[in-house]
Amino acid sequence: MESSRPHFKLVLGSSSIARRSVLTDMGYQFTLMSADIDEKSIRKEKPEDLVLALAEAKAEAIMQRIPDDDDDIKEALLVTCDQVVVYENTIREKPSSVEEAREYIRGYSKGHTATVSSVVVTNLKTGFRKGGVDRVEIYFNEISEEIIEKLIEEGMVLKVAGALLIEHPLISPCVKEVVGTTDSVMGLPKELTEKLLKEASSST
Repeated sequence: MESSRPHFKLVLGSSSIARRSVLTDMGYQFTLMSADIDEKSIRKEKPEDLVLALAEAKAEAIMQRIPDDDDDIKEALLVTCDQVVVYENTIREKPSSVEEAREYIRGYSKGHTATVSSVVVTNLKTGFRKGGVDRVEIYFNEISEEIIEKLIEEGMVLKVAGALLIEHPLISPCVKEVVGTTDSVMGLPKELTEKLLKEASSST
């Protein structure tokens, strides 16, 4: 299978360790660039519209930072992403405080939430850009106060949308069911990413 994969240079426009891990797992080599944008300045009613708009804004910001003489990057495909958690029809981004993170995780206990992830691929040579969205439903058993406090103390949950880390060793035993794929919950749905990379690499 690997030999049929088209060869192209890849830039991952994200500082997320989870996304880096998923893309590496997919067998790609890539360069990292991160976009520094004011995410709060972009607002949309629907989570799907919001994550797409944010991923596109990140692509624009990164493109402006590419040096004119960097011909290598100018031939690459740029992957940008965003993710929100949707809980009871409310969009959740990264928690703004420890208390908010605690409240978020408590709400998942014996409950249900969803992740909405976007992927946007830009062909930096041709200007072709295409994006898509993937949604995953997650159902939980009870999450004890002890586990919540350990997660807060460790701090990783403060850095992710909705304070949600289902692949974390403390949380994974509390997950009852995932309707969708774990890679999508980690912020980079493999199937969607592969499809968009294929389309962008063949654009002229």
